[in-house]
Amino acid sequence: MTAAHADPLGQAQPDGSGRPASSDHAVKIRTQHLSRVVKGVAIVDDVSVDVFHQEVMAVVGPSGAGKTSFLRLINRLDEPTRGTVYLDGVDYRTIPPRELRRRVGMVMQFPYLFPGTVADNIRFAPRQRGEEIRDEEIDRLLAQVDLPGYRERDVSQLSGGEAQRVSLARTLANSPEVLLLDEPTSALDDKAKASVEALIVRIIREQKLTCLIVTHDNAQALRMANRAMVMEKGRLVAVGPVQEVLGAESVLP
Repeated sequence: MTAAHADPLGQAQPDGSGRPASSDHAVKIRTQHLSRVVKGVAIVDDVSVDVFHQEVMAVVGPSGAGKTSFLRLINRLDEPTRGTVYLDGVDYRTIPPRELRRRVGMVMQFPYLFPGTVADNIRFAPRQRGEEIRDEEIDRLLAQVDLPGYRERDVSQLSGGEAQRVSLARTLANSPEVLLLDEPTSALDDKAKASVEALIVRIIREQKLTCLIVTHDNAQALRMANRAMVMEKGRLVAVGPVQEVLGAESVLP
């Protein structure tokens, strides 16, 4: 085992225990026997894992392993057949779904934006809970994702990278505590991918977010994550420090 060291997110890397080597070992997300069966097939099968406060967990595995399905269970976009999730020690079945999805935000692989302006999209979620975001707050969110001056831009005029940034800003408008990222750069060209990845790393660091990221890119997992969990056929088959789990040389300083 290697000694703990700093990573690009400014967090300590896991020590030999597989837990983040910091003074704060609080569990932010705990899945307990989490399962989902569809038409007799277990697409997520008895997954129990802890994700610690402010850590980044990469979720990796082959296509069809259940990675996206696992992520969707964490904020109840899909309902588990068995098991549950705890958020800060509270069974998420006791948290109203709208409140849960405010606290646990999700950015999809493809940015699903509503017709209209960038501002219309960012205002959507807060309006669902009776809050109105001022133009100044929208401008602040867009500055965070490096899109200054885009408030009145029609979403039909956005590039793929710009649309993904707006999707991220829309999620951040809810002030989430946990960020679920489902292959957020896989649909982008290499230039946009590098730019969006760097943006996500900066936001996670600045806002001290807990994050789970589904990725097929092991190099991306090594760049971004503290730990990794490997899924195969719906089951969790390995979890631990990202370098050890992926069996690769660390690209982290």
